[in-house]
Amino acid sequence: MEQHAGTDRWWRACCYAFSLNLILAPELSWSLELGKAPLAERRESISLADAALQALKHNLDINISRQTKESRQADITVEQAKFDPTLSVNGQYNRTVNPLNRPVFGGTSGTLGEIATFDQRNHSVTLDATTNLLTGGNVDMNYSPARTTVNQNMAGGFLFNPSYTGGLALTLTQPLLRNAGLDVTKTFIRVAQNNATVEEHVFRDRVLTVLATVEQTYWEVVFANENLKVGEAALKAAQELLASNRAKAKAGVMSIVDVLQAEAAVASRVEQVLIADKTIRDQEDQLRRLLNPAEEDLRQDLRLTPLDQPVMTLEPISLQEAIDTAIAQRPEIVQAKKNMESSDLNTKFAKNQILPTLSFQGTMGMAGLGKDYADSVDKNFSGDYYNYGAGLVLSYPLGNRSAWSTYNKRQLEGKNAEASLVSVRQQIIVGVREAVRRVQTDFKRIETTRSARIMAEKQLQAEQERLKVGLSTTRFVLDFQRDLATAQGNELRATIDYNKALSNLARHKATTLDRYNFQLN
Repeated sequence: MEQHAGTDRWWRACCYAFSLNLILAPELSWSLELGKAPLAERRESISLADAALQALKHNLDINISRQTKESRQADITVEQAKFDPTLSVNGQYNRTVNPLNRPVFGGTSGTLGEIATFDQRNHSVTLDATTNLLTGGNVDMNYSPARTTVNQNMAGGFLFNPSYTGGLALTLTQPLLRNAGLDVTKTFIRVAQNNATVEEHVFRDRVLTVLATVEQTYWEVVFANENLKVGEAALKAAQELLASNRAKAKAGVMSIVDVLQAEAAVASRVEQVLIADKTIRDQEDQLRRLLNPAEEDLRQDLRLTPLDQPVMTLEPISLQEAIDTAIAQRPEIVQAKKNMESSDLNTKFAKNQILPTLSFQGTMGMAGLGKDYADSVDKNFSGDYYNYGAGLVLSYPLGNRSAWSTYNKRQLEGKNAEASLVSVRQQIIVGVREAVRRVQTDFKRIETTRSARIMAEKQLQAEQERLKVGLSTTRFVLDFQRDLATAQGNELRATIDYNKALSNLARHKATTLDRYNFQLN
């Protein structure tokens, strides 16, 4: 038993000596080359305004929205083009050679003794111009000169052979009930214009969203960089405490436990610094993605250094003024109003389609005949030979269920559009109220976290003084160091959240562009 007890004491002494040798060794080396960048790594400073401008120029979502907006402008032209005149030209040559079983005046002479031939040749050109009227009607003008020859080189029986004829006709069709009037015919032009306006504000909304996202990400990059500084300061304080404890332990005035506690704290702070550095790189990648660089640039290891510092002063905010600004400028309001206007136009058009089809049709024309083309034209426009006529056409489908169903559907869509506008206004008001409260709360958080940080500094300083005179322990000092780092992080978080809250409020008020003096063309 005595021999076993002696061996155990000897083993403990060896372990103690080995531990003491490690603890009293020169300062522990933590190979953290966080401040040194690899050779392939580049650094680039960027301001918030530059980041916003780059995002607007190169963001893929904005490019898609811009192209969609341009396509809506093309839809207006498509609807307006329905009233463009159409010109057509048709030229023909026809020859007909038929056997005759009886005499034909001008084609044969006398009584037939055998099958005769009737050879007719016709050259014609038809010029036709038609256009839709804004009143809902249609106008068609037709001019058709022709040259006709019967049994070539035979002149008997015809005044002119070959003969030249000309015909000029004007036809007007005008609806009187269904599809009549400027309001009806311009319905789809106005709907296309409303859709283009909606798309313009969709584009503006997308721009505001991209800017807000860039701002939020930019401030997270700022937070990550400042948070790394907090972590490095905490690591430095823990390393200084470790060095002090080692010196005291070497002098025999401090226990090994205090040194071990300091070492554990240093290891923990190193981990926090590593995580903070990774967070910086993650946030930088998120910001770079929003700037949409080329793939070749995105592959490179580029570090972004934010230049802007967070705002820490309270901006005067009027809740009612903020709500009024949001109602006046938010793109969603204009979109909802234009959608409601389009629904009203579609409802009126559907109501018109319930009416019977009653159309006025009028036609007038002139004709001419001559021995040559010039003679035919003179006769054609002399006014000696003419025709005219007018009439009404009425039709109505029995039941007319399709038109009534469409009208009922459009009425429901109109009510939905009106309800959507009310809903959007309510959402904007609630969103602005929440955004204002968030700004006010986050600013108060800055004040409270600053006070907490100051108290943590004083407590740490007092505890360090107590440790110097032997009235405290390493564990308490480490706890106060941790509390100070937490308080510093909380103050930093509150400051960044306040700046993000200001960005969020500007987004809710749709004034983000005004902050940068940007103009959307």
